[in-house]
Amino acid sequence: MSDPDAETVRAVEVPAPGEPFEVVERSLPEPGPGQVRVAVEACGVCHSDANAKEGTHPDLSYPRVPGHEVVGRVEAVGPGVDAWEEGDRVGAGWHAGHCFTCEPCRRGEFQQCANAEIHGVTVDGGYAEATLVNSAVLAAVPEELDAADAAPLLCAGVTTYNALRHTDARPGDLVAVQGVGGLGHLGIQYARAGGFETVAISTSPDKEPAAREFGADHFVDASSDDPGEALRELGGADVVLATAPNADAIASVVPGLDTDGEVAVVGVPDEPVEVPAGHLVGSRSAVRGWASGHGRDSQDALEFSALRDITPEVETFPLEEARAAYDRMDSGEVRFRSVILP
Repeated sequence: MSDPDAETVRAVEVPAPGEPFEVVERSLPEPGPGQVRVAVEACGVCHSDANAKEGTHPDLSYPRVPGHEVVGRVEAVGPGVDAWEEGDRVGAGWHAGHCFTCEPCRRGEFQQCANAEIHGVTVDGGYAEATLVNSAVLAAVPEELDAADAAPLLCAGVTTYNALRHTDARPGDLVAVQGVGGLGHLGIQYARAGGFETVAISTSPDKEPAAREFGADHFVDASSDDPGEALRELGGADVVLATAPNADAIASVVPGLDTDGEVAVVGVPDEPVEVPAGHLVGSRSAVRGWASGHGRDSQDALEFSALRDITPEVETFPLEEARAAYDRMDSGEVRFRSVILP
């Protein structure tokens, strides 16, 4: 965390696309109108941080501080901020701001804002001792959540929680989580806590004990069994939460959908997903995508997680080891989320 009496803070920058991370000293940022300065307690490391690392987003400028899973304390408040005050425990996720004037915003769909800002991509993020955040996108973080546990809930948590609660699944329905990784291990916990008959699907059979510990009632080893067929044998899935970014894996679960079932895609593969249209027509099923959520969605996910004792499994790293934290995530070796503790 930053020293409010200091004139500088440490941060990790990407100086240019594809360049290594650099630990630098920056001037202590002063909040402008509508902003707060957050002293960072923890920042999660996400696959989407590759946008800043590799320069894959069209609205990037450099140098850029990555990070969109930020937990900390408000230590300075800018003009016009009434909802937050110094000392408040807050979090900030992917969504960094909305314009209020585009058509989605006028309909209250702030996450779909045509001019949305993104933490760690279009504005600096949380790989730092302190960062500026638009007060409109903050979420209150329950005190009972450890900072390292709360940080991933602002991306992997809200994404899986929000996707599941916007499906038509009801308690007792069969809900499958494809992938037991950074997103999936939380999706399994939310599915279990939501009262669903929960199926974990993975190509890694060694993850079965962990999946069952997270709450899976069934485990499908997709390295040896056809996931669609396995789901049909269980009666057909009402929902499959697709968390692993693999197009073939996503396509493979579509034949396992029950009538009016759906695949909710939250893990984004680089290649197109080819699905059997005949099954979609015959079962009236669907494949759709889901983004993470805005500040209030994040707060809902945090509050539900605290209520039901849902936490991620994390590996923690000091700020100067941000590269190692990122590499562990990028290689898929981390179990199950990397978190930086400035």
